[in-house]
Amino acid sequence: MANSTQLAQLNDRIIDCRKCPRLVRYRESVARTKRRSFRDETYWGRPIPGFGDPRAELLILGLAPAAHGGNRTGRVFTGDRSGDFLFRALYRAGFASQPGSTHRDDGLQLKNAYIVAAIRCAPPENQPLPAEIRNCRPYLEAELELLCPRAVLALGKIALDSYLSMLVARGRIPSRAPYKFGHGASWKLPGALPRLFAAYHPSQQNTLTGRLTPAMFLGVLRQVRRCLSSGERA
Repeated sequence: MANSTQLAQLNDRIIDCRKCPRLVRYRESVARTKRRSFRDETYWGRPIPGFGDPRAELLILGLAPAAHGGNRTGRVFTGDRSGDFLFRALYRAGFASQPGSTHRDDGLQLKNAYIVAAIRCAPPENQPLPAEIRNCRPYLEAELELLCPRAVLALGKIALDSYLSMLVARGRIPSRAPYKFGHGASWKLPGALPRLFAAYHPSQQNTLTGRLTPAMFLGVLRQVRRCLSSGERA
């Protein structure tokens, strides 16, 4: 199981990261100019570390922090509509202590879950470049090694492909080809790899159009819960 001190040290390294000049320029520019509705707030404006239970059996992998969400509040999926949707569902499924996530000191705790993003900085147009995803990959690898989760839930196709590409690069799977994204899909991966689940990302593009409903997302979380309760690993 992960050591809280080791995760804290890793998160310090993530916060100090400046590997991607384009992302550094963008996140800091947003933090200076701000959105009018948040003009009196101090933006975080740095990479977003992981957040959650250091003994978590579930790792949730998102895409990237929102420019005026995580990039403002300093916590993944915090301070935006995607986070509102996600944490309501996590609370209903028993993975979160409260249904809302507004700022880093709001008292929220995760239960048996840890949330990270494939990209730790807010990208322009919410579109990270492949090289930027690769630059962030060592952080995800380190989190997986510390946590040793029994399940991974990828939110959206880009997050899924990022995770699978990491496994290919490490020689853990031969190809991404057998693992086609679909909401509610799950796979037993080779060896002792965690069970892999996929869900639509809780973006407003998905939730406001009805492509992703609370019931649909809760259904995936309940699949994950059953997997963890069964003692299944792969």
